[in-house]
Amino acid sequence: MFVIIGYVFMCACILGAYAVHGGELHVLWQPAEIVIIFGGGIGGLVAGFGGKPLNATIKALPSLFKGSRYSKAFYMDLFALMFELLSKVRKEGLMSIEADVEDPHSSAVFSKYEKIAHDHHVVEFICDYLRLMVGGNLNAFEIENLMDVEIDTHHHESEMPASVMAKLADGLPAFGIVAAVMGVVHTMGSLHLPPAQLGELIGAALVGTFTGIWLAYGFIGPLASSLEFKAGEGTQVFQTVKVTLLASLNGYAPQVAVEFGRKALNSTERPSFKELEDHVKSAKAK
Repeated sequence: MFVIIGYVFMCACILGAYAVHGGELHVLWQPAEIVIIFGGGIGGLVAGFGGKPLNATIKALPSLFKGSRYSKAFYMDLFALMFELLSKVRKEGLMSIEADVEDPHSSAVFSKYEKIAHDHHVVEFICDYLRLMVGGNLNAFEIENLMDVEIDTHHHESEMPASVMAKLADGLPAFGIVAAVMGVVHTMGSLHLPPAQLGELIGAALVGTFTGIWLAYGFIGPLASSLEFKAGEGTQVFQTVKVTLLASLNGYAPQVAVEFGRKALNSTERPSFKELEDHVKSAKAK
C-alpha cells in the first residue's frame, strides 16, 4: 500500500512541477527509449543472475504491495505457541511433543495458532530444533551454532531479490545514457531538418537520461530497499525463536524463555510484559 502511495506522490510532484513550468507531458513518453532501458537492464540481469535469483525476485515482488505478516499479533501468537510447547515439555518431558514436531499440521497445539501454522518456514524451524532437543544428542552450544548457520543461510537467500533489484536500479541510469546517445546519433543523421524538428529530436534523446535515472531512483531502488527490509523482518522471526529455545534449553522456565524472546524484538512489534502474559494465559486456556 505504501509503495503505491509513494509512487503516486512522487509522480505528482515531478510531473506536476514540470507541467506547471510549461512542460508538455507527451514529450516524456518515448516508448522506444523505455524498451532500450528496461530491455538492457533485464537482459543484463538474465545474463548475470540466471534462473534461481530471478524466480525468487518474481515471487517476492507481490509481497511489497501487502502489509507485513510479522506484526505484534503474529509475535504474540508465536510466543503463546512456544510457551505451550515448552510448558508441555517441562511437565511431561521432551517425548511428549514428539508427535507435535513430527507432524505439526495434525498437531492440536500448532493448529490453535493459524498465523504461525501458515508460515511453513517458521514451523519447520521450530520443529527441526525441538526434534534435535528431543533426540538429546546435541548440547546448547552445538544447537546454537547450527541455528546461526541456518539463520545466516536463510538471510542470504531472502536478501537475493533485494540484490537483484538493486543491481537493476544501478544499471538503469547507464542504459538511460545509452538511449540518450542513440538519440543523439539519430539526431546527427538528421541535421538537414529544420531547427524545430531538430529540437524535438534532441529533447527526445535527453528524455532517455531522465527516464533511466527516474526509473532507477524513483521506482526500482525503493523496491530493493523494501525487499531488504522484508528480508530482515523474516530473519528476526528466526532470531526470536532461537533465543526462546536456547533459554529453555539452558534450564529457564517457559515464562522466562518467552521473555528472552520478547527482548529480541524491535520496539514496534514488541508487546509489553503484561500484554504477553495475558495473551499467553488466554491462548493456553482455549
